[in-house]
Amino acid sequence: MSGDRLLPADHALLLDLLDLPTAGPLETGPGAPPPRLAEAQLHYACAAARIGLDTVHHGPAGATDLDRPDVPLTVRQAAAAQDGFLACQPNLVLRLGPPMPLARTVMFNVHLDTVAGHEPVSFDGRRFLGRGAIDAKGPAVALLAGIRAARAAEPLVGTAAGVLVQAVSGEEGGAMGTFGTRVLVEAGHVGALNVFCEPTGLRYLPRATAAATARLRVRGEDAVDDCPGDGHNATVLLGYLAQHLARELGTAAAPRERVCIAGIGTGPLHNRVYGRGELLLNIPYQDAGSGRRTEAAVESAVRSGLAAFRREFAGVPEFARTAADCAEVTGLDWLKRGLPTLDGADPALESLLQRAGIDRWPAHEPAFTCDAIWAAGLPDTFTVVLGPGGLAANRAHAEGEFADLDQLDGFAAAVARLLVAFARR
Repeated sequence: MSGDRLLPADHALLLDLLDLPTAGPLETGPGAPPPRLAEAQLHYACAAARIGLDTVHHGPAGATDLDRPDVPLTVRQAAAAQDGFLACQPNLVLRLGPPMPLARTVMFNVHLDTVAGHEPVSFDGRRFLGRGAIDAKGPAVALLAGIRAARAAEPLVGTAAGVLVQAVSGEEGGAMGTFGTRVLVEAGHVGALNVFCEPTGLRYLPRATAAATARLRVRGEDAVDDCPGDGHNATVLLGYLAQHLARELGTAAAPRERVCIAGIGTGPLHNRVYGRGELLLNIPYQDAGSGRRTEAAVESAVRSGLAAFRREFAGVPEFARTAADCAEVTGLDWLKRGLPTLDGADPALESLLQRAGIDRWPAHEPAFTCDAIWAAGLPDTFTVVLGPGGLAANRAHAEGEFADLDQLDGFAAAVARLLVAFARR
């Protein structure tokens, strides 16, 4: 349909959004300047107002929204330690037309927060460069272009069929949408069809994984380098456990449930034995059952690793104390666990997506984690992930993140076709 491409005003909006630093405190760390996320959302809302969308909500989650076991520990700790943690990370809800029944509403979710790290912003007429270009400020702007084109092509869009747009915080930094998308979904800002705008190569993906994060902590006594056996050597113990877990979990996990042996840290100096340290593990899972099985496998592997360390190092003088006390000074806790996963189906709405020229994500390709998990299990709804480009191909989270104009134009066109098909069904 005509008019489903980004206009010069859209290009300017995207460059403006890319120029605004919107990485949240979980990404930038304590003491960093607060993100200019609210400002970015206001610019976005002003552009949306020019095509008829009204602001129905703009504000942060409340402190009580974090008082739940499915909120990652890192989020709860940061909110408790940093004044204004939630206030600087609000959420925005826009609506086209009057309130509509669930069955006649489509909801789109975009996130305007990014990972940390400045990227030079530019547009050469073909390619946008900048942090968030593909994840997900570029798709957010293309979404507005698609809504504008749909409204121009079909008067039922916004009159007989409602459109909601969530522009959220807390997607990045390990927040997992717990003070952004989850709060808006539980407040009822959803539709019969919910579209989460993440890079999928313009294929709709009705699945989303989740992840748990485990932390192994050693809390022993330090020692001087002249008497290394007097303390607990967290470096040797955690290094051993990292290798043991890699072997055990690499063979125990299913092909799509690989455990990531992630960060390890004890200390930076050469002339001391560090008795304290920690090791992190990230555990993606496809469904709640596989998540529980993998968590149990981690706990079992830690127990066997400690037993093996005790046997192997009991006779080595420098590490005999560490071996004897390893189980007492080592603890396993979970920074994040119990998050839902998405795996839905709706023959009627899937047929509508395909009639709109949007193909299904192949069943053999693995899904990924995003905020769509919070729409899992909603009655009378169907949720998909859909967006331009690819996370790896477009260098999301990496140096040189980009979005090509034709990719964004393609997403705008897909949104327009989808909304027209939904309104006419």
